[in-house]
Amino acid sequence: MTRNKELYKDFNKPDDFSDRLVFFLIHFAFFFKNFKNEENREILQEIYDFTFRQLELSIREIGYGDQSINKKMKDYLNLFHDILDKIHFWENLKKDQKNELLKKYVLNSANPSLLTNYFENYFEILKKNTLNSYIKSVINPNYGSS
Repeated sequence: MTRNKELYKDFNKPDDFSDRLVFFLIHFAFFFKNFKNEENREILQEIYDFTFRQLELSIREIGYGDQSINKKMKDYLNLFHDILDKIHFWENLKKDQKNELLKKYVLNSANPSLLTNYFENYFEILKKNTLNSYIKSVINPNYGSS
């Protein structure tokens, strides 16, 4: 979803790794917000762990050193948790509050209202589906077994 060119069309500059990562983290936060419950706790933890391991590997591939990677990962984890915290009450926010919230994270967008509409729609789509509908084709049935 972070490859959706519509998300970047109102950017003040060409998008980069950081912009795409922020969009990914916002999508991921909405995903967690929607599916977080006791029943999904274990699988969401696995998804979280896997995702941030993959992010770390991607940062290594870019060529950052070990010290830089640790700092970057700490920054990205803090950013994700901040986004997650801020969207916790998404449904209770007014449109201008949602615009301001997204503008805080997506600095290069000239049109936060476009992003708000996009994430409103994304969240509605998440609500209409089950967690299993998103993971059934990516979960290895033998994962975790000896």
